[in-house]
Amino acid sequence: MYETLALLALFVLVYSSVAGAIERTWISGPIVFTCFGLLVGPMGFDLLTWETDRETIRSLAEITLALVLFTDAAGADMAVLRKTAKLPVRLLLIGLPLTILLGFGVGVLLIDELSLFAIALLATMVAPTDAALGKAVVTNASVPDEIRQGLNVESGLNDGICVPILFVFLALALGKVDAAGPWTLAVKLVAEEIGIGLVVGLVLTIAAAQLLKIALHRKWLTPTWIQVPVIALALGCFALAQLLGGSGFIAAFSGGLLFGTLAKDERDKFLLAGESTGDTLALITWVIFGSAVVAQAAGKFNWSILLYAVLSLTIIRMLPVFLALTGSGISTRGKLFIGWFGPRGLASIVFAVIVLNSKLPHSDLIAMTVVCTILLSIIAHGLTANPLVAAFSASIKRSAGKSLTDKQD
Repeated sequence: MYETLALLALFVLVYSSVAGAIERTWISGPIVFTCFGLLVGPMGFDLLTWETDRETIRSLAEITLALVLFTDAAGADMAVLRKTAKLPVRLLLIGLPLTILLGFGVGVLLIDELSLFAIALLATMVAPTDAALGKAVVTNASVPDEIRQGLNVESGLNDGICVPILFVFLALALGKVDAAGPWTLAVKLVAEEIGIGLVVGLVLTIAAAQLLKIALHRKWLTPTWIQVPVIALALGCFALAQLLGGSGFIAAFSGGLLFGTLAKDERDKFLLAGESTGDTLALITWVIFGSAVVAQAAGKFNWSILLYAVLSLTIIRMLPVFLALTGSGISTRGKLFIGWFGPRGLASIVFAVIVLNSKLPHSDLIAMTVVCTILLSIIAHGLTANPLVAAFSASIKRSAGKSLTDKQD
């Protein structure tokens, strides 16, 4: 235990010291974290001494994702978001269902071992985008506000929306649908997951915001303790919603949006520690992913898994996004940019662990496909984030300059 703790502590120390320099390069944090996990795991020097079970990975990924969703949502510019709400609405209500549908169709063609419901389950597992992996894009001021806020809201809500869909397909794949039928189950799960998640996130955040308002007015909060409430509130929203049968991810994101509005004047003070804690938890999660998950999956990849993973990150994501944004006024270059930056990560890890624990036939094949997709996403999206953001920003400036010249003429 002490050897593992020492390795992780020293790695966090070194990375935190050079994080700013690394973020300015083409190498992303998750690439570094996962490679370090591979290096110290069974595929490398085999230095990690703990036995990381599935529930540990799931719990860590869930907590990390909840905290990242809350802080990202709280930091959103609501004025911009209100003006650009049509973009995430299109991505969630049109793009997400089309992505799952296209992923199902491609899976039917490529994967023979799985039942139709299991393929639909797989398509749902790799559909949600990752807020943490997309941070390099959504926090870059050179990307237009509309696109940044749109991608942020999409990644914040699509994993919560996918949770009830996942459980419906899992129940169908296991043959556990009752006499009421699949549609009744689907409506019930969607209503519970989203409804309870929203209520918990909003009610708990309103209560917490009022408490913090009183505390600030009476100067009860010290410089040290002012950094704690956001972390506690984010985890409280997530855990209470999960406990009551709702989506903790929806609760965390909706609570974050509301908190950013209610605590607008003091928002930065409250969020600072939450953001750094989320980044640290993400680092540890990706290290474990590299050492424990990728190492176990490395020998089980095949060409159909690899091809599906590649298509999932390209055509299966980009074509539905392009269709969803048709008529939105966004340029072709903008549609392609949004379509490409749909990284897969923490939510898919959580879904993979849920399916593995369900004892579904061929669950290992499904999990390996998810792992391959995440691994390729870490590399592809990590390497392309800064270069493509710079190229996209430059193209926007050129277009703006050309339009200005045309008007002057």
